[in-house]
Amino acid sequence: MALGFSLVADTGGTNTRVALASDGVVDQSSIRRYRNAQASGMAEILRQYLDDIAVSDAQISGACVAIAGPVRDGVAKMTNLDWRIDREMLGDVLSAKKLAVLNDLQAQGHAIGHLEDQFVTQILPQPESSRHAAKLVIGLGTGFNAAPVYDTQAGRFVPPSESGHISLPWSGNETETVAQSLRASQGFASVEEVLSGRGIERLHQHLHGEERSAADIMAALEAGDPNSEATARLFVKILGTVTGDLALINLPFGGIYLIGGVSRAIAPHLERFGFAQSLHAKGRFSDFMGQFGVFVVSDDYAALTGCAAHLSHL
Repeated sequence: MALGFSLVADTGGTNTRVALASDGVVDQSSIRRYRNAQASGMAEILRQYLDDIAVSDAQISGACVAIAGPVRDGVAKMTNLDWRIDREMLGDVLSAKKLAVLNDLQAQGHAIGHLEDQFVTQILPQPESSRHAAKLVIGLGTGFNAAPVYDTQAGRFVPPSESGHISLPWSGNETETVAQSLRASQGFASVEEVLSGRGIERLHQHLHGEERSAADIMAALEAGDPNSEATARLFVKILGTVTGDLALINLPFGGIYLIGGVSRAIAPHLERFGFAQSLHAKGRFSDFMGQFGVFVVSDDYAALTGCAAHLSHL
């Protein structure tokens, strides 16, 4: 293997996926998954990966790690792990000079436009737009986050965000009672406490008094269970409202991209549960909202692709 390969990694709360990339393209055969609980830190995982694929650090020309958590000035501190990840740490493991640490939604933003068509499904039509039009990625999984994507003359810029922790918007009596319940139990009603895997569980318990896992709720939804349908309908209504709010803030005329496991699970039900109607319900700006196309990304390795694309332009 020749000099010039990039090392890319995607670190969540439970697992870290690592791969090699060349010219912005991830080598799918090089992807390995590691349990975070079995490592003392990211450095150990990266060293283990190099051993596993029999590559020396001298063969790596750049490295980029995407983190499911806040990143400030290239420094990430994991929320659920006592790990600090920064360029200095990467430099201790690798001899590469091109080093980057991104929030995972930033990495997803850098992946847009570099994914195969089979992994991008259109939900709402995308009007013709400028190649410099802003885009927006919204992640629904273990948590919730969003990040705008700007294609400038100087290259792509994806600023970090912690949008999951903004206040849950009021969009009717049902949402207000959910918010009241969250304020009573959590002290604050955030978007993430509803629009995430655990959010589906909270909504279901709130509506029906049943404690069920998100996976069980979605399975019951597929089987036609009316309680699960009511939960999914309210989830989709709130998702449409929040997506519309974020669209008005960021004006993503280049499209909105929903990513993450919860996005993929709920995607087949967005139309029948009124996602478009909730997204467009902005009073006199309702017609204006039709300018934002919506897509669902199903590539589980999109963050790795985004890291590779980011490195290729550094």
